[in-house]
Amino acid sequence: MSWTSRMIRYYFNKSDCARDAGLTTPDDIVRFDDIAYGTDKKWQVLDVYRPKNRERTLEKLPVIISVHGGGWVYGSKEVYQFYCMSLAQRGFAVVNFTYRLAPEFKFPAAVEDTDAVFHWVQMHANEYGFDADNIFGVGDSAGGHLLCLYSAMCTNPDYEKKLGFLPDAQRKSPRAVALNCGVYHIDLGPSGCKNDKRLMRDVLKHHGSREEIECINPLPYITENFPATFIMTANHDSTVDAVQAQMLLARLRELRCDYTFRVYGTEEKPLDHVFHCNIRMEAAGICNSDECAFFRNNLE
Repeated sequence: MSWTSRMIRYYFNKSDCARDAGLTTPDDIVRFDDIAYGTDKKWQVLDVYRPKNRERTLEKLPVIISVHGGGWVYGSKEVYQFYCMSLAQRGFAVVNFTYRLAPEFKFPAAVEDTDAVFHWVQMHANEYGFDADNIFGVGDSAGGHLLCLYSAMCTNPDYEKKLGFLPDAQRKSPRAVALNCGVYHIDLGPSGCKNDKRLMRDVLKHHGSREEIECINPLPYITENFPATFIMTANHDSTVDAVQAQMLLARLRELRCDYTFRVYGTEEKPLDHVFHCNIRMEAAGICNSDECAFFRNNLE
């Protein structure tokens, strides 16, 4: 494991623990924890959260699947539980899952797990009250990259094949996605970020071969069939360059895809990377409500 990955795991965990200290499960949420969606009982597990007032009849609710961030090397459903429960409070069933991380598992393991979770939701719709016709996705930072990649894969058979996935009639694209402070283009050339280069040595089996770089960069494979997209960034994001959001925005504009683009924060009240996960912040509540409203506007 690289020094960069070790530092991400240490400092991100320290920050996330401080952010969520003292938070508990809200009284208006019912949760189903530690459900296996694959064969690996450590990594392939998920939680389901639902509004308690919708629980008596197990009313079918639209679903949000959360793909967590963490630089591809850090993160878990435990880190995202309070953020995800806050989304459930807005009237959704929310699926919060852990996926296999690098360097223990190489790309595309996290994409395979994302695919497995989307399949799991469809297969267990009756059991957990999921509206399988209205499945949405949220992803931030590296999770935004994975969700963007997965959505492109679902809507482009050539990309699906390039990534090594077999065609699957049950594989459905999310109806709409919210991509938050995400990474959409990784440059391992001379002008690329040194930290990205170190990370990719942990993420990619061959440390960044030409074919691997083509696979992990989803923008060229986005088609006009890409799901409706809410692109969010923070005005003082110190982790992901704002150019990333602009590159995705340009691609969606080029294809005339359905999108909404928002930059949160002001010079008086600047906001940093993935601020929306800190549910104690007023700005996080505004952003998360905006995204849930976007999903409601895209219900079938």
